[in-house]
Amino acid sequence: MAKRGRSFGEEANPEDKKKLSSEGVKKALSIFRFVKPYRTQYIIGFLFLILSTGTTMSFGLLIGQITSVIQGNSAFTLNQVTLFFVGVLIAQAIFSFFRIYFFSQVSERAMADVRRATYSKIITLPIPFFEQRRVGELTSRISSDISQLQDVLTLTVAELFRQVGTLTIGTAIIFYVSWKLTLFMLATFPIIIVAAMVFGRFIRSLSKKAQDLLAQANIIVEETLQSVNVVKAFTNEKLEINRYGSALQLVVDTALHAAKFRGVFVSFIIFALFGGIIGVVWYGGSLVLSNEMPFADLLTFIVYTTFIGGSVAGMGDLYAQLQKTIGSSERILEILEEPSEVNAAEELPLFVPVQGNVEFTDVRFAYPSRPDITVLKGISLSVAAGRKIALVGQSGAGKSTIVQLLMRYYPVGSGNVTVDGRDLAGFNVTELRKNIAVVPQEVMLFGGTIMENIQYGKAGASETEIREAARKANALQFIDSFPEGLQTIVGERGVKLSGGQRQRIAIARAILKDPAILILDEATSSLDAESERLVQEALDKLMQNRTTIIIAHRLATIRKVDRIYVINEGQIAESGTHDELALQEDGIYANLVKLQFETTENTL
Repeated sequence: MAKRGRSFGEEANPEDKKKLSSEGVKKALSIFRFVKPYRTQYIIGFLFLILSTGTTMSFGLLIGQITSVIQGNSAFTLNQVTLFFVGVLIAQAIFSFFRIYFFSQVSERAMADVRRATYSKIITLPIPFFEQRRVGELTSRISSDISQLQDVLTLTVAELFRQVGTLTIGTAIIFYVSWKLTLFMLATFPIIIVAAMVFGRFIRSLSKKAQDLLAQANIIVEETLQSVNVVKAFTNEKLEINRYGSALQLVVDTALHAAKFRGVFVSFIIFALFGGIIGVVWYGGSLVLSNEMPFADLLTFIVYTTFIGGSVAGMGDLYAQLQKTIGSSERILEILEEPSEVNAAEELPLFVPVQGNVEFTDVRFAYPSRPDITVLKGISLSVAAGRKIALVGQSGAGKSTIVQLLMRYYPVGSGNVTVDGRDLAGFNVTELRKNIAVVPQEVMLFGGTIMENIQYGKAGASETEIREAARKANALQFIDSFPEGLQTIVGERGVKLSGGQRQRIAIARAILKDPAILILDEATSSLDAESERLVQEALDKLMQNRTTIIIAHRLATIRKVDRIYVINEGQIAESGTHDELALQEDGIYANLVKLQFETTENTL
């Protein structure tokens, strides 16, 4: 697995600071494989870029020619040269339009492909990957990093070619015009280049830090909005405002600190460039006065010197941009190279239903993120097809871990888990999970319609099938009471529905999926009496003729299961029916029943 991504706001890692290297450039160029399907448009764009650069470089010669005409030293008339100049300007405008048009076509389509590939990769990665990364970091990869790559395709590569071409051609032209003046002008370059390297490295470091601090501030917003109910319940609006304000202040302070150095750097570059131009004008004027150089050539030389100076000044920004691109490319490639647990590009395997015989044999397990803590310590249990069992015990005992192993969210440490006598490792992950449905305690609905949320259990299900599933889940009555019916928007995470309504939507989704194995994570624990009755009725229908594993917190809901397993510190401490376990003196289950009975009495 790739190394864990750093938290935003921390000092940038060396990988974000490293210089351009052949390895880094090679990795960055590998992203250009997404450009390959559009290479024809890219080549055409580059041809127009070359033509655009060529017409730009002709401006100095044309200005010199106009000056020669004015001085009477040209075979052309002023109107002829001016008309030709206008033609070049029109050609320049046309070339620039098509350059932008073709490069934009390539960048938009290629970046859509990169985003699609990155999202497809993320969504197919196993659960341990997400435990090591924050949602904000992953969304940043899809948004900020890929946007950085898009700038490179549309701007940086074109500008790099333009600047190198301008520098090369411009230097050749001025050397041809006057080698003496060229050598004088080039003597000022080392000072500018050294300053650009020293200042540029420091400014890039500060800019990276400011970007990371801004990302941290954005994460505060994301986390706060996701938990807005908690914020309001604890009246911590002011706390969150202050927390976000403090994060923004750090961004501002760092950005202003960088701005000071950037201002000094830009001022120095402007002084050095224009100082160099003044020096060139002075020395060139001396050559003109001594008749060693025509005035038209001096004017041409000054124009091209300005072009060259602009190219040199822009190289620092291009260098920084390329460094950012390498960092962005590596972070995206790090995700794209992660091994997926499913291959979404393949044809979905033919659905092979299972009967639902589940067996755990001496299963031991520790989470990859906490390898030193053994969560399951030799779990052995079996569930015959169509039977119902319950897992009870203290929080952290390992109940949810058992279910997660059955879903193959994690590989089994030792021992084995089988379904219908077949080891889980022998199942295609998609094939296995198609036979399992989960009704969680905290239902997560998507922000679309009720119909879309139920249909999530069976893609392409008809409205008739959806309504029937909703009826069996005791959800059809409240759905039809809404003006929009099945087309009612549930809001983000289902906030427009009550807890009982969300539970029944989740049950309808599970019914539509028609699984062989059902997992219930105490779906009625936070409901009022009426909602609990309706949900329990729906669950009873859902559990018929299905292998059912219930993670139980309220023991009253599991009296009728075939077997109860009491999990304590990763081991099965007791097992039996409700009546058998309730009669065990000083038994864990019996004490839990007694405790809940007393709590209920005290509440009443």
